Amino acid sequence: MPTRHLSLSSTTSEEVRSALAALRAEIGLPAMFPPAVLDEARAAAQREITRDRQDRRDVEFVTIDPPGSMDLDQAVHVASSGDGYIVRYAIADLAAFVTPGSPLDLEVNRRGTTVYGPDTRTPLHPPVLSEGAASLLPDEDRPAALWTIGLDAHGEMTSASVVRALVRSRARLTYGEVQSALDAGTAPESLQLLADVGRLREERERDRGGVSLDVPEQEVGEHDGRFSLAFRRTLPVEGWNAQISLLTGIAAARMMREAGVGIFRTLPPADPRDLARLHRTATALGIEWPDDEPYAALLGHLESRKPAHAAFLNEATTLFRGADYVAFGVPGDDGTTVRLPAPGEDSLVRHSAIAAEYAHVTAPLRRLVDRYGTEVCLAHSAGRDVPRWVADALPRLPRTMASTGHTAASFERSCVDIVEAALLQGRVGQQFDGVVVEVEDHHGKPTNRGEVVLRDPAVRARVDGDDLPLGRRAKVTLAEASIPGRSVRFTL
Repeated sequence: MPTRHLSLSSTTSEEVRSALAALRAEIGLPAMFPPAVLDEARAAAQREITRDRQDRRDVEFVTIDPPGSMDLDQAVHVASSGDGYIVRYAIADLAAFVTPGSPLDLEVNRRGTTVYGPDTRTPLHPPVLSEGAASLLPDEDRPAALWTIGLDAHGEMTSASVVRALVRSRARLTYGEVQSALDAGTAPESLQLLADVGRLREERERDRGGVSLDVPEQEVGEHDGRFSLAFRRTLPVEGWNAQISLLTGIAAARMMREAGVGIFRTLPPADPRDLARLHRTATALGIEWPDDEPYAALLGHLESRKPAHAAFLNEATTLFRGADYVAFGVPGDDGTTVRLPAPGEDSLVRHSAIAAEYAHVTAPLRRLVDRYGTEVCLAHSAGRDVPRWVADALPRLPRTMASTGHTAASFERSCVDIVEAALLQGRVGQQFDGVVVEVEDHHGKPTNRGEVVLRDPAVRARVDGDDLPLGRRAKVTLAEASIPGRSVRFTL
């Protein structure tokens, strides 16, 4: 799912870094791995990995990630099949390193997800694995779950399988490098075909009624004691590469449905109140959005290189509320087993943004649930029963992912608060133009508290005042901007 990304420049003040450190301690993000876990990870990194695997080191895989990335979950290769395409997608195989029930496994289950902050990250796995032996680094033999997905000329899926394999990535590429090569016409055939498949899958997504957000990264800078908040432009190849991951997640969900056991990622339709608030945010940012234009159609007009559009795309992540996981086909704690409804029926097992059934299997280095989902698909593809350790874990995974996901989301929201306070510090008493996008109510009656979105800088924060003019432009005065308090407040 789309998330907001913040990164700090090297010049960011110590006050901001201290506030982020205090936030990590308050939320309870683990500072380090226990010694027994580190010992196990180091031993696992030396484990023999070639047994019982297809040798696919002949495939010229590459990884495509942000600059400096070391935790490389996916490597891709796309070929022509004459009348369509063959997508090969190698996913880091964590089961080769993590023994069920071991101290490492218990610690990873406690963490649930990698938590990314503007200045550092709290990894799911020890770096000796996530940035070393399990990462699909170039010119290294690596264990992987290898997906092979057939597509027709229109980008529709025609086949899918997954096996354990030994792979060897040829290059660690950045999005910028791939986009430049594609634009210059110098990209190898596999990357040109990836772009073709990515465009086709975007079309199929629109046909299904799905939407994808190109959420740009926000970079916090400081110059002469003043903070700035800039957006990094999203490149087309980032969307095309994301479509390969979405394609694999849809293929995994189909396998799980066939197997009658698995875990889906779900998302209910957007709340009309969130859509209404997003309309008001568009007004605040000067983005024209006619009432009769569908949300998905609006996204086609937005460009992340434009600051107002980038700010809107960040705010649009609020539509993706209520995401959850549904485990099925195995008895839960209460002894009951969730059964899936028939395909195509309206249910709670679809992902409304993707407009399809969907499962997480492509980021096991950074997300716990992917390791288990991958094992379900490997077993089904090989005609075997799902391993007992996987079946036993599935019922509790939705709770684990909800809890750890809530922690990560809380951390992310508070990071934004710190950054916005830094951006506005020293400007208390100044007036700004904004639009009131939300007014809180108490027992159905409006209160004197709400939220305002400024156009410049693109900040959303609390606003207090009598008779707040919901959905209308207003002059607001900055009353508070506290970095340690992680708070920004305006008055009407």
